[in-house]
Amino acid sequence: MEEKLKWMEEELQRLKEEGRYVTIRTLESPQGAWIVVDGKKVLNLCSNNYLGFANDERLKKAAKEYIDKWGVGPGAVRTIAGTMKIHVELEKKLAEFKRVDAAILFQTGFNANLGVIPSIVGKEDVIFSDRLNHASIIDGARLSKAKIVVYEHIDPDDLYKKMKEYAPQYKGRRMLVVTDGVFSMDGDIAPLDKLYEIANEFGAMLMVDDAHGEGVLGESGRGIVDHFGLHGKVDIEVGTLSKAFGIIGGFAAGKQIIIDYLKQKARPFLFSSAPTPADVGAAMAAVDVLMKSGELVERLWDNARYFKEKMKALGFDTGISQTPITPVILGDEKLAQEFSRRLFEEDIFAQAIVYPTVPLGTARIRVMISAAHSKEDLDFAVEKFAKVGRKLGVIK
Repeated sequence: MEEKLKWMEEELQRLKEEGRYVTIRTLESPQGAWIVVDGKKVLNLCSNNYLGFANDERLKKAAKEYIDKWGVGPGAVRTIAGTMKIHVELEKKLAEFKRVDAAILFQTGFNANLGVIPSIVGKEDVIFSDRLNHASIIDGARLSKAKIVVYEHIDPDDLYKKMKEYAPQYKGRRMLVVTDGVFSMDGDIAPLDKLYEIANEFGAMLMVDDAHGEGVLGESGRGIVDHFGLHGKVDIEVGTLSKAFGIIGGFAAGKQIIIDYLKQKARPFLFSSAPTPADVGAAMAAVDVLMKSGELVERLWDNARYFKEKMKALGFDTGISQTPITPVILGDEKLAQEFSRRLFEEDIFAQAIVYPTVPLGTARIRVMISAAHSKEDLDFAVEKFAKVGRKLGVIK
């Protein structure tokens, strides 16, 4: 080992000793309820493929058709020669789906936050951010160089207190309140209606990252803004195509003037190539399916309720989740890693989530329920969780 890289070896060893070293497994099949991982067929309980779209025949057909017609890549950034007719069409369709004026496509949901936040606030401005906001929000806020004021998790009273304290200092400057819609580790929902009232009182912009809300909340999975009936009141909705939509990509949606502004200012839009035709085609198909029927969303919620009830009856701690995200909280990092390994031996693929992704002492198995799961699948999962839980002394 080279001396200059020795610190890396020491850090990796420390992660292993603390139970925080992440084992990255390899899928050898398409996403679905059952997949092949490292040569083993297992029940998939940790993908964000909420509606089963990642291997949906309708989406695959659309992707192939778009490749045949439009090629495999855009060949340029959007502002030079990379804006194809299909990008504009998808933006219009997403805007219609989200019931807003307009939308802008990004390469990923992470890029969407990195593009939006530094574009609308700068070093003389202030951001009010939920303590448990996603890493992409945190990084976007840091890039903006604005003052970052963290308010306690889903706590409107603390937000009000912080805004009352800091707003006078930023009179005449831009203020942004930003939150996840659904928090990915606990599955709880931001009180967006109350956050809107506070942001509106202080004249602040309101932005929500709806990555885990699309395809889950609201009519036919339109998301958290639809869930709370706040259309026209939330300034910016950031979304991803990589979870419920089953593809890859991100977007921001909102008022026309905001989208026009982002097309001039958002650096990932300006300096990175546009989404590929295959992804655009598949995304168009996914939105079409949801706009025609909410059946898959209903099945997702039915599966989630079924699984949670059985896990709680066994005595597992599933936290405060209000959505299909089901954390099985174990506490200790090493216990969570061992629990995940034992589950894999029992044909269940459910990864451990440990610090720093979640706070120390709250390590867990995060179960991601899908519309693709059958009741038989979920019964199998509950049986195996019970078996491993009893062996490791987590439940009686």
